Amino acid sequence: MNELAAVTFGDAFNFYRHGRGATLRRRRLLDYLRSRLTAEILLVGEAPGFRGARVSGIPFTSERQLTGRGPAEATATIVQRALADMDAGHRVMLWNALPAHPHRPGLPSSNRSPTRAELTAGRPFVEALSVGRMVIPVGRVAGEALGAPWLRHPSHGGATAFRRGLAEVLGRAVA
Repeated sequence: MNELAAVTFGDAFNFYRHGRGATLRRRRLLDYLRSRLTAEILLVGEAPGFRGARVSGIPFTSERQLTGRGPAEATATIVQRALADMDAGHRVMLWNALPAHPHRPGLPSSNRSPTRAELTAGRPFVEALSVGRMVIPVGRVAGEALGAPWLRHPSHGGATAFRRGLAEVLGRAVA
């Protein structure tokens, strides 16, 4: 956790290091990662959104899903619901190619695509978590960053294709 908090990811906001709640976000992430030590799949998104992991500290998870309060995030809702419906939460560890929040300059409540340099800075964390796991990128940006075939991102009308792709991955993975 200290390594993650120490890294600068270009202009992306490292919410594990800075901001109110950074200590809580680090603790939550550590607890989450420990709970998924035996997960056989690493599902890797692009980057945290301003209503999702930037607040909760856990990839593809909103504060509302953790506490019933705070912002909800559409992608997190779709991903978590799909995992629950397929009874697969324990089989999957969630992460992001960039584990920091990329936002437009001066607008922390916005999202932007990560730069190539930011994605490169996040790569060692993906590599460390991928040992012994099937790595499945979610969305084109994560797929290109990892050089691997990717599942359709669930946002902007992609929820059905994401669910279908996730079901195929879960069927291929050794249970």
